[in-house]
Amino acid sequence: MIERTEYLEELKRWKDKDLIKVVTGIRRCGKSTLFELFIDFLKKNNISDEQIIHVNLEDANYDFEGYKELYDYINSKLDSKKQYYVFLDEVQNVPEFQKAVDSLYIKKNVDVYITGSNAYLLSGELATLLSGRYVEIKMLPLSFKEYITAFDDKNYQQLFLNYMKNGGMPGNISILKTNPNDIDKYLDGIFSTIVYKDIMARNNISDKMLLESVLKFIFDSIGSPISTKKISDTLTSKGMSTSNHTVENYITAFLESFLIYKAERFDVKGKKLLVRDYKYYTVDSGLRSYLLGKKADSDMGYILENIVYLELLRRGYKVYVGKVDDLEVDFVAENRDGLKYYQVALTLRDEKVLERELRSLQKTGDHYPKMLLTLDMDLEADYDGITKMNVIDWLLKGE
Repeated sequence: MIERTEYLEELKRWKDKDLIKVVTGIRRCGKSTLFELFIDFLKKNNISDEQIIHVNLEDANYDFEGYKELYDYINSKLDSKKQYYVFLDEVQNVPEFQKAVDSLYIKKNVDVYITGSNAYLLSGELATLLSGRYVEIKMLPLSFKEYITAFDDKNYQQLFLNYMKNGGMPGNISILKTNPNDIDKYLDGIFSTIVYKDIMARNNISDKMLLESVLKFIFDSIGSPISTKKISDTLTSKGMSTSNHTVENYITAFLESFLIYKAERFDVKGKKLLVRDYKYYTVDSGLRSYLLGKKADSDMGYILENIVYLELLRRGYKVYVGKVDDLEVDFVAENRDGLKYYQVALTLRDEKVLERELRSLQKTGDHYPKMLLTLDMDLEADYDGITKMNVIDWLLKGE
């Protein structure tokens, strides 16, 4: 079991706070394992088994027709004289689950933790009912720093190439160590579950071929600005009848199921968001490789960009694509301390490429930190305040 240290520490910080702890993220990214790790921590700190109630709502043993049955089941195990820790996995599987969660939350002796694999969990009624009563912990597949802890051989360059191709879904690790040829079967299982259960069934979508075609288009376009019209026009030209509205609905479903993430465009000089042609990034490069096949291997620069994007999200930033006049900054990362700028390139050994990547950072007109990330193994360098760093070192060291 890989220690998800940062997420675990976050749960520890929120323990016994008067808030519902909501862990969200794509299926199989490690949410249930995180609960197991946290439960182990509780037990080591003198919390007894009977004080811990863990229900996985994908388990057929817990087939509740609605929120009342779920609430009654949990409530039957409670003693008003003891403190309890209640863990509900994939809680969105229970109709009107938010009513059960709220009823448990208002009990003074219950600390509630829930997971969900769809952003719907925190929309609509739940957001209204639990407004101000929850904290969301956004979970992603393994970071590279987490990934390497599973391997004895610390050849970081080779491990990183494997990570770029196979992604960071935790279940990959044991397969890589035993039969790497089975990775696609494993990823197919994840993908099919997301498509059928989280997207098609929830959104009443019947055209699986069109759905996959839209997703393939997005996966094939990571790092490039795209619009719903461009996707619709391209698919229509290939004989698939669709519309901007349909494509928009599909993209919303992909975002809600955490298959993709959207990066809005940010006018660096005007300090404002732009309202069209977003970029999209995949939650996991392995899922992208699975869906696109050999075609995925030709886009190493965009995969590297995707990995940096996800890492910035892990580090708590809001991440935008920067526009500086007619140039682009790969990422503008924002937190309470201000902004940071990032350019990402496979190699900067060509002087013209280096000059091009530096130019957009030099034109920002401010003094926020600026960084060039590359796979080149050169020593760290500085160009008038712009730091060039090997991306593997950056991923391992943090900031």
